[in-house]
Amino acid sequence: MIDRLEKSTKRYEELQELISDPDVIRDQKRYRELRQEHASLADLADEYRRYRRIEEEIASSTALAEGSEDRELREMAREELRGLEERKALSREKLKVLLVPRDPLDDKNVIVEIRAGTGGDEAALFAADLFRMYAYFAESQKWKIEVMSSSPTEIGGFKEVICSMTGKGVYAKLRYESGVHRVQRVPVTEAGGRIHTSTASVAVLPEIEETEIEINPNDLRIDVMRAGGPGGQSVNTTDSAVRITHNPSGIVVHCQDEKSQHKNKAKALRILRARLYDAEEERKHAERAQARKSQIGSGDRAEKIRTYNFPQNRATDHRINLTLYKLDSVMKGDLGEFVEALRLRAQESALSAESA
Repeated sequence: MIDRLEKSTKRYEELQELISDPDVIRDQKRYRELRQEHASLADLADEYRRYRRIEEEIASSTALAEGSEDRELREMAREELRGLEERKALSREKLKVLLVPRDPLDDKNVIVEIRAGTGGDEAALFAADLFRMYAYFAESQKWKIEVMSSSPTEIGGFKEVICSMTGKGVYAKLRYESGVHRVQRVPVTEAGGRIHTSTASVAVLPEIEETEIEINPNDLRIDVMRAGGPGGQSVNTTDSAVRITHNPSGIVVHCQDEKSQHKNKAKALRILRARLYDAEEERKHAERAQARKSQIGSGDRAEKIRTYNFPQNRATDHRINLTLYKLDSVMKGDLGEFVEALRLRAQESALSAESA
């Protein structure tokens, strides 16, 4: 462990010099890459410096506790040692966590896809509620959110809504939201007051730059058409809607929210890149693919990661057995406890894998 810490700290110091080099600064691409690597090692380097200072203080206090002729001074040194040892143990645990390799995708922006599952109109209303929940959370994080595609229903729900979120650490915080979400409540359409169960599925995909994945234009079929849906506004009067079919994979993306055909095409290509990247990752990592499929599923009631029970004001994440009795706050974007608990569980799993 110490060898790895020494190497990482040495690399951090090298990077500090490199990002100050005028030649490096002129090469913007390399400069951004080095800045990103430097930032990723900052917490580890700071904590290791703290750890080494504690070790120096321990050595000093130990010498005093064992070598001083003053009895009172020896006792004070021993008392100080107990506190230092506790601090050292805590710092060591932090370093173990910081040594777990960061997923390079964590700094990516994301595309969030929310689809109504089992439950008809109520499932569509729940999909809209989830979209608003993530929008509130994005606002609290100072992220930018943009609707890329949507299929609204006449009563205010969504059969499907796709949006992008951009900002600091978006994928790192939202990556564990992928899966089937279940709601238990009395629908507005229910006259008898009975509690119904409905579902919606969420997929969180890292957004991929054009330079990171190559799409052959010859592999695409692009159809343009008149936008449809409720409302009948001017968006429906021109052939602005775009449907892109990626022939090799069979992936189809449809965008119609913008009045401009060009903008709809650009959004559709962003979604397509994210889906193609995700499909490639699934192909490379069969185990992870299986885990993702079990989370995303088809929107069936039996496959769930989280339940939102409105009568009990309860939200339960079934993967980590965490229940919060503040559903009203959760639906307004108060997702911090779930996000942190899921992140910590992932770190613990990674640590176990590292030591295995």
